[in-house]
Amino acid sequence: MDLIDEPPSNTPEFSVSEISGAVKRVLEGEFGRVRVRGEVGRVVVARTGHMYFDLKDDRAVIASVSWKGQVAKMAVRPEEGMEVIATGRLTTFAPQSKYQLQVESIEPAGAGALMAMLEKRKAALAAEGLFAPERKRRLPYLPRVIGVVSSPQGAVIRDILHRLQDRFGVHVLLWPVAVQGQACAAEVARAIAGFNALPAGGVIPRPDVLIVARGGGSIEDLWGFNEEIVVRAAAASEIPLISAVGHETDTTLIDFASDQRAPTPTAAAEIAVPVHADLLAHVTTLDARLTRAAAQSVSQRRQRLSDLSRALPRAETLLAPALQRFDQWAERFPGSLRALMIAKRQELRSTAAGLRPATITSEITKARERLSERNNRAERAMISQLDRHQTRLDALERLRQSLGYPATLARGYAVVRDSEGAPLTSAKSAGAAQALAIEFADGQISAVPHKAPKPAKPKPQKPDQGSLF
Repeated sequence: MDLIDEPPSNTPEFSVSEISGAVKRVLEGEFGRVRVRGEVGRVVVARTGHMYFDLKDDRAVIASVSWKGQVAKMAVRPEEGMEVIATGRLTTFAPQSKYQLQVESIEPAGAGALMAMLEKRKAALAAEGLFAPERKRRLPYLPRVIGVVSSPQGAVIRDILHRLQDRFGVHVLLWPVAVQGQACAAEVARAIAGFNALPAGGVIPRPDVLIVARGGGSIEDLWGFNEEIVVRAAAASEIPLISAVGHETDTTLIDFASDQRAPTPTAAAEIAVPVHADLLAHVTTLDARLTRAAAQSVSQRRQRLSDLSRALPRAETLLAPALQRFDQWAERFPGSLRALMIAKRQELRSTAAGLRPATITSEITKARERLSERNNRAERAMISQLDRHQTRLDALERLRQSLGYPATLARGYAVVRDSEGAPLTSAKSAGAAQALAIEFADGQISAVPHKAPKPAKPKPQKPDQGSLF
């Protein structure tokens, strides 16, 4: 069959890039800048700082992107499940043949959405125990150094310094931070961690208490103090922390993680330090009470001592018998001393009369005779004991000679040993030895044991069958 050529078509041809560009121009020209309301789906922040997320409702999903500079300006970052209103423009992403919304700003879709997200975050952090009462620390009664985390501009820091100066002059360290906007949460968390990282006794004094302060504002303005990074930094602070964010009716998550909440920054300064004049008055009152108590105690003890002294006998009454005995002994002492001297003198004379040379010589002679007699008795006893031991030793030697084997050898016996010198006591053991040593009374000879030949086995004999005839 012959091929029929198709007629040429009038439809123009486009390249892929031309089609993609035409779609981009139509989409951007038709919609331009738009505001889209929807629920935030997955959220991904790239390492470059760009944020990619989805906006969705019950029937469709729009891919969205926000560049790094736009992310830094966001007062509220989108989170999954949050209902927001995104402002930007629709465009296309040619490499993937899809359209997307380039988001320039984001705002919650009403205060209800923010509060719902806030309650969800609060419940999650409370479940971790970050708000537990037992984690909270007591504030020092009189801190020497106070660290303030706040903006260096505005009335907040001035109110705190003024109230501290009025109440009790202390050293104040200010860590300047942004108190609203995208940078607020990260700077406040770094400030709390930075104060805790100061070493004790360093060049910069370590605060005894921290105050995180900010004036009042809308929920969006205070949102940085609801961020998880701030709450965790406050809960992890080793230095007691006072939160003073907003006015009395404002509540942020840092209030639950802090050790104590102040309704205003000025109230935080009042909580941190006592009034100097009140402290002096209190000390003066305590001093007066101490003085009165000491005086009253001394007076009571003096009265008690006086009452007890009435029941005690007089000193003269207690000492009178002893003094009387002393007087008696004092009168008797000279006569007793003289009588003792006379008795001792008489005893000395009697002893001296017996100390004549003849008497001493006689006593020495008698002592020598007694000593000589004792020596003679000891010598005779020793000689007698030695004779008994010698007699016993001679008897034992005769017994040894009669019972020893050399005497037995002299009676015609011999001792047979193997090559190792061990005595042999049977013919079997002698026959098994390689060499023998035979000891007689007058010497020793060597011998080789005679091996008896093994008896030959008898040859089997044929049975005698007898004769048939």
